[in-house]
Amino acid sequence: MEPTQVLSALIGACFGSLGWLLVGLYISRRTSIAVARNAARAVYFELELNRANVELAENYGELMQLSRSSYEQLLPQLATLLEARDLSTVAAAYMSHIGYEQLRGSREHPDEARRAALAGILAAQRAAIERLKQIAFTSAQQAQLTATK
Repeated sequence: MEPTQVLSALIGACFGSLGWLLVGLYISRRTSIAVARNAARAVYFELELNRANVELAENYGELMQLSRSSYEQLLPQLATLLEARDLSTVAAAYMSHIGYEQLRGSREHPDEARRAALAGILAAQRAAIERLKQIAFTSAQQAQLTATK
């Protein structure tokens, strides 16, 4: 075998390997984004349920338990999709559960304090829902979600 043939074979093998590597990385990244977007959608609907429960508490005084299992399970996937600002907004909605549980556990809080706390919790839920809606869904899907409300 001539040295030029060996050199051509090595160059071809290098370019072929790099091509496969880039294709593999591209496919892996797309899969990772799809999984993270599905995680964001699951957390979006969990937050919608929590928002409805907080509105029920605000309007009728009935404090139902809030859910956080999807968030806890899917947080690693969310972290790959969301920027720090957006992740902080979603985390704030779930951190507000602490105040909600305090209200739920004791009826001794003044009505004004309960209303203010529930309004703050509801605002945190709505902010997280809005951010996830913009990130996890296409504009056509967002329109469908808005039409169903």
